[in-house]
Amino acid sequence: MLRWLIGLVVLGLVGLGGFVLLTRPQHSDPSVFATLTGDAARGEAVFWAGGCASCHAVPDSTGAAHLVLAGGRAFKTAFGTFHAPNISPDPVQGIGAWSVVDLDTAMRHGTSPEGEHFYPAFPYTSYVHATPQDVADLHAFLMTLPPSDVPSLPHEVGFPFNQRLLLGGWKLLFLSPDWVVNGDLTPEEQRGRYLVEGLGHCSECHTPRNALGGRDLSRWLAGGPNPDGKGKIPNITPAALDWSEADIAEYLKSGFTPDFDSAGGGMADVVSNMARLTDADRAAIAAYLKRVPAVP
Repeated sequence: MLRWLIGLVVLGLVGLGGFVLLTRPQHSDPSVFATLTGDAARGEAVFWAGGCASCHAVPDSTGAAHLVLAGGRAFKTAFGTFHAPNISPDPVQGIGAWSVVDLDTAMRHGTSPEGEHFYPAFPYTSYVHATPQDVADLHAFLMTLPPSDVPSLPHEVGFPFNQRLLLGGWKLLFLSPDWVVNGDLTPEEQRGRYLVEGLGHCSECHTPRNALGGRDLSRWLAGGPNPDGKGKIPNITPAALDWSEADIAEYLKSGFTPDFDSAGGGMADVVSNMARLTDADRAAIAAYLKRVPAVP
């Protein structure tokens, strides 16, 4: 009997060790950035495409204050309440001490400079598609913004979701660099895919999730319950969004629908960001959305 118990303990330890090994936090390769130079002007476009201020600016801030990324916005979910952290260039409370490799590791691998898993409230499942050059440009721009010494608020997450070790297993299931929409895409549609599936992280709201919080890729962009429990996020596949490409592009620029309604709620923030992109980028997003499989 004792031998059986010892055997079970050994198997358990081996299994735990294997889990830890397979799910350990991943880091970016510094050599990728050895020859890259970030451009802050280009990084500003990446910043708006990525919607950074929508989450990390102080809630209800406007004008110049909207670029003080002190964090604080709360995101209520079934797993707990997550608070957007300070990502200003303050070296202590923000990310001023982060290198471009640190930023890339956070965005594409969901790993902090301290080697901890980030919660997927930070949309690294989308940012995994970001190119190294775009990350370098974004880093350059972020470092030009005003610093804030406001400490980040702690997340309000109970057991077992407060065990970050488990996030490694979650990543094994749901973090992938693969594109969802494939096929013979035009260069414009590929650009739109990059903005929608990647930087714009549209699926983080518009794709329904399973019981573990992973996106249901079989219902890509088909909408679903609002994570905070208030209302629903609309289906933006061709099955429900029958606007023309020109209508979609105009909505992303002005916020007005073909019926002269206007964007509200969180979508108003999205339009504010998308309005800062080029006409070509908004047209690319519209072209991509027309290629998305229709989901009733």
